[in-house]
Amino acid sequence: MTADPSSANTADPRLGARASGPLTGTVRLPGDKSISHRALIFGALAEGRTTIRGLLEGHDVIATADAMRAFGARVERHVDDAGEAVWTVDGVGVGALIEPAALLDFGNSGTGARLLLGMVAGHGIAVRFDGDASLRKRPMGRVLAPLELMGARVCDSADDRLPLTLKGTRDPIPIEYRLPVPSAQVKSAVLLAGLNSPGLTTVIEPEPTRDHTERMLVHFGARLDISRDPDGARRIALHGRPRLTGQAVTVPGDPSSAAFPLVAGLIVPGSRVTIRGVMVNPSRAGLITTLQEMGAKLTLANEREDGGEPVADVTVEAGPLTGVEVPAERAPSMIDEYPALAVAAAYARGTTVMRGLSELKVKESDRLAAVAAGLAVNGVDVRVDGDDLIVAGGAGRVAGGGTVETHMDHRIAMAFLVMGLASETPVLVDDGAMIATSFPDFVPLMRGLGADLGPVSDWPDTAPAGEPGA
Repeated sequence: MTADPSSANTADPRLGARASGPLTGTVRLPGDKSISHRALIFGALAEGRTTIRGLLEGHDVIATADAMRAFGARVERHVDDAGEAVWTVDGVGVGALIEPAALLDFGNSGTGARLLLGMVAGHGIAVRFDGDASLRKRPMGRVLAPLELMGARVCDSADDRLPLTLKGTRDPIPIEYRLPVPSAQVKSAVLLAGLNSPGLTTVIEPEPTRDHTERMLVHFGARLDISRDPDGARRIALHGRPRLTGQAVTVPGDPSSAAFPLVAGLIVPGSRVTIRGVMVNPSRAGLITTLQEMGAKLTLANEREDGGEPVADVTVEAGPLTGVEVPAERAPSMIDEYPALAVAAAYARGTTVMRGLSELKVKESDRLAAVAAGLAVNGVDVRVDGDDLIVAGGAGRVAGGGTVETHMDHRIAMAFLVMGLASETPVLVDDGAMIATSFPDFVPLMRGLGADLGPVSDWPDTAPAGEPGA
């Protein structure tokens, strides 16, 4: 394939991948999406200037940048002398947000919408939230419930889904809230609302979730008391109305994006791939742990800390994998990586059981169903048992030959394109446009490693069985 990967064929939105030679090289990934969102949000809530390097410039994060402008922050993109993009945010301070003149459209970004529901709840403004067809299907009730306890009020909502209007309060009530389900987004929303509270806002999480909000709050100057309850639950107490000050933030490589070249490097024979500067925060390292348990040749080097987050260079080499059982309690540390893990499991020897995946049902799509359907259409023995995904591996062999329905989900699209890089017959995905929400350079980056993937129109001589031209 030789066409420019950025030139999508509007008549045929499908992307495809077929068996490739060894993938080799060293790459740097786009910045972590979770950190990118939070850097923009806390920059807007701080006094003074925040400088952000490595910001993920995908659609989801750009929607958050646009929202921060609507709240009164000055958000600009610059290019330095070395050609690196640098973002600056001149914040307005906690309690000083202005009411946006128009509704906020978050596109496909559940993170942006849910975190900013929390921010708005703690300010005396009314904001209309909306998103695309996929985001409108995603539940917001679990976030709205504690925000209403703090004094916010939901208006014009059907079944606590977008579009909705949230009217915040100038004096949010400090609450103690125990998370009913593990959710970093709910935790973050409550803490964001508590920033403008006159007292102590406490979140109790019985099961650990990613802790980026806590780390960044401390980085910007907030006071947090973190302890353990007698039952082992983690207690995060935020002292309200801090003076946040602008900071320098370097966004590490996104471990969720790293999942795709990592798994590709493990399943394509002869491959050796290094990814520099990947975040290895323990609350996000579940995939690395699981791949190592499967026998992956995976090493970490140059471990360091950057902006409060642990970072390392990760190298993988192709080799045999063995099926394992992934415990439910690991899910919060790798919830976005299960589509990629399922692909690795398809190539493993033996059965992989992934337990406790209820959260996958309320992502950009019902990922549990979408992953199972994508595996099945490509000849993989798979079943769903309640909230568990069970994959019988082919010991290095996957037939392929199917077209996967992505349901507008970027991670489904990327996972099954990775599958096609080692399958016997090419794998297609019905639409790859949404990949730009989190990994705009996915296609050129993978091609640079040697992957044979891209628009189906680039190789009309090849199509999976049952497709036109097969």
